[in-house]
Amino acid sequence: MKYIIVLGDGMADEPLADFGGKTPLQMADKPAIDNLAKMGRTGRLKTVPEDMHPGSEIANMSVLGYDVHTVFEGRGVLEAASIGVTLEEGDLALRCNLLTIEDENIKNHSAGHISNPEAYELIDFLNQKLGNEIIRFYPGVSYRHLLVIKRGKKQLICTPPHDVPGKPFRPRLIKTESPEATETAKLLNYLILRSQAFLADHPVNLKRKETGKEVANSIWPWSPGYKPQMPTLKELFGIEKSAVISAVDLIQGIGVYAGMDVIKVEGATGLYDTNYEGKAQATIEALKDHDLVYLHVEASDEAGHEGDVELKTKTITYLDQRIVKYLVEETAKMAEPVTIAVLPDHPTPCATKIHTRDAVPFIIYRPGETPDSAQFYDEFEVAKGSYGILKGDQFMKALLGGPL
Repeated sequence: MKYIIVLGDGMADEPLADFGGKTPLQMADKPAIDNLAKMGRTGRLKTVPEDMHPGSEIANMSVLGYDVHTVFEGRGVLEAASIGVTLEEGDLALRCNLLTIEDENIKNHSAGHISNPEAYELIDFLNQKLGNEIIRFYPGVSYRHLLVIKRGKKQLICTPPHDVPGKPFRPRLIKTESPEATETAKLLNYLILRSQAFLADHPVNLKRKETGKEVANSIWPWSPGYKPQMPTLKELFGIEKSAVISAVDLIQGIGVYAGMDVIKVEGATGLYDTNYEGKAQATIEALKDHDLVYLHVEASDEAGHEGDVELKTKTITYLDQRIVKYLVEETAKMAEPVTIAVLPDHPTPCATKIHTRDAVPFIIYRPGETPDSAQFYDEFEVAKGSYGILKGDQFMKALLGGPL
């Protein structure tokens, strides 16, 4: 048996009054996914513990069966792994957004999804102005970058910028959980404010402003941590060879620590215009010499953060018609049976534009297995499913056919 996990990031939602009380999953045209639900078994998965922030890093590690309380060390370390930055002992790694501040408020967490060339120019500029033997910025993808502080302390209280759209930034500057991190917090807040001074009139931002685009006029460091100690999927579940396909450096970083091969697809953007067909084809190709492929698609999450219901609905339709349909057709031709799972990592409701901890709906279709009573796939129909509500490593155990 081989396995595919199709992860539609942030795909789950809440009923929307302006859309007849339906969710994007209910409104989307998704016959392939609905048919998988009808042929397979369904349930709900609690991916985020109540005492942890509902970030994609927590949720995706949880989907893969990790004890997040034990292994989680922040987004920064995962993104460091994805871009090939080796962390030394005592290196504090933080996710570092380029974002838009307007009238003292966090207007946009992604600086209007700034392009890679523009972002790289700004990150290089910040290294020239603010970098030294203690402070180093590393370019990532679009607005998502890395900041490493030598001998930094991680006992910090940081606010994910996508959780506070339209909110004043100063009350959300970095605070400390203990006195030993005071100097680190002061340094990071200094970097935020100095970045605003340096970036305000940078040519990249002047040009973006002239063309009506959001400007990248501030950094925002958050999710601090040190290099984690994570077992591989082989060590956890005996999966000999696995791969991850994603446009998001965070997910790629999880894959690195999980011992997965990172497969990059040309044209994969992390947005609604991503190369869906290329990702689907890469998944089938990877199955030739991998036992499990984790196919991650970011588009629905970004649409949820924008509060764009119609776009989110469209991304789910695209996932169905341009990925899942192809995967079902191609795996049916294979000599070795393939189990296919479909789920989000967490909800990203369009009404609030932020992640929640609510349990997410999932499908596990295993050829030859007796289906349950769910007839289609959405947040509510799966309540009929035979898996009930799972948590911890139970989803991975269910996927692999073992006892929960």
